[in-house]
Amino acid sequence: MTAINSIAAGANNTGATSQNDHISALKFITCGSVDDGKSTLIGRLLVDSKAVLQDHLAGVQRQGETDLALLTDGLSAEREQGITIDVAYRYFATEERKFIIGDAPGHEQYTRNMVTAASSADAAVVLVDATKLDWTNPALALLPQTRRHSLLAHLLRVHSLVFAVNKLDAVEDPALAWKHIQGALQAFAQAAGISVRATVPVSALKGWNVVDAHAGWCGYNGPTLLQVLEELPNTPADTALPLAFPVQWVEKSSSSSSDTSQGRRVFWGRVAAGSFAPGAAVQIFPSGQLATVAQVLDHARRPQDVPAGTSAGIILDREVDVSRGDWILAAPTAAAAPAADDDFGDTPAATPAWPASRELSTTIAWMDDEPLVAGRVYWALHGHRWVKAKVKAVVHKLNINTLAEEAATQLDPNAIGHVQLVLQEAIPAAAFSQARVLGSLILVDTASHKTAGAVLVN
Repeated sequence: MTAINSIAAGANNTGATSQNDHISALKFITCGSVDDGKSTLIGRLLVDSKAVLQDHLAGVQRQGETDLALLTDGLSAEREQGITIDVAYRYFATEERKFIIGDAPGHEQYTRNMVTAASSADAAVVLVDATKLDWTNPALALLPQTRRHSLLAHLLRVHSLVFAVNKLDAVEDPALAWKHIQGALQAFAQAAGISVRATVPVSALKGWNVVDAHAGWCGYNGPTLLQVLEELPNTPADTALPLAFPVQWVEKSSSSSSDTSQGRRVFWGRVAAGSFAPGAAVQIFPSGQLATVAQVLDHARRPQDVPAGTSAGIILDREVDVSRGDWILAAPTAAAAPAADDDFGDTPAATPAWPASRELSTTIAWMDDEPLVAGRVYWALHGHRWVKAKVKAVVHKLNINTLAEEAATQLDPNAIGHVQLVLQEAIPAAAFSQARVLGSLILVDTASHKTAGAVLVN
């Protein structure tokens, strides 16, 4: 997240301009199985879009040939082994749009890195290596990582998914291979309920259909991969939901004459849902104190309304006890007045905008080396709030080959399953399908402090 934000900030400060500067940069990741050509594809995008300086290009020459993968594989271990280990971010721009690319590793043991990258991406390009498949078979089976990464991108609400079938230039009958692989991808996506924006045949090594079209190849005459990316929408922010704001930092009041906070504390963070504006009635979680928003500051401390997905500073109309990890939520909805013929005259309790709960039904992508079993206790991070979480039960796991839900008593590394959690304290969680930030948590091992799992609230 920090890497993406820093790159985006750098992109916004560049002197280059385009005719569509008003369009937000598209954050997308490349994923798939090992050696499918993800790093080479990104290198091709950078080179053919003229986003690589000549001295940088000269630095990735190997025996007179340009190794495009080295443009993203920067770690010494990656260059030695010829694999991607960590997520590498790169920035480039065309006349139509700006892009931030995350090159996710394909190895199963680095699935956690792919999940991290996908959690903030607008789109995912899943590469499929034609040479690894039984392309002569109309009912061919896709590689496990192709299926796993596609399912994870879908679960993480990545807004757009694109399949890029690579290395078709290395098979005997590219047209037949394209036909069978495209059919297998379509059948898988339909069975998994995944909406696919496009499927494109490419050769990352030769550059066919990546930036420049290779008309008629494999019988395909559609847009190139870059043309598809230029048209993809950004992930819509959850602006239509009730206000929700996780407090990340509390700024003490200042007596400076230029201080925009007027002597009050400023609560900084990123708006999770809704749109903050002065006059909004809010409630602090967990204290339950009520207040009114007096002023809203943007990232540059300018007073203005701030929507979901944007950093903001919130100033309340009075001093209330708010700390890092607390939530500023929309105030409860006033209950309707009791009917005139109500014998008791009891006033119904106001309905909270975001009800808090201790028990959660979740889908977990497990990333720890030790399996997830019932009874284990972890730290759970929700927004910026840490609470203890106990695994009540592992309900089932997802078979990524058949997409069936199978009975299970544990989740092994890189498995996806349905798990019941019980928290030490209630949190204002919501279904991930409704609210991305309120519906997501991470589990952290209490002893090793390693990230153990990505949690999506059902």
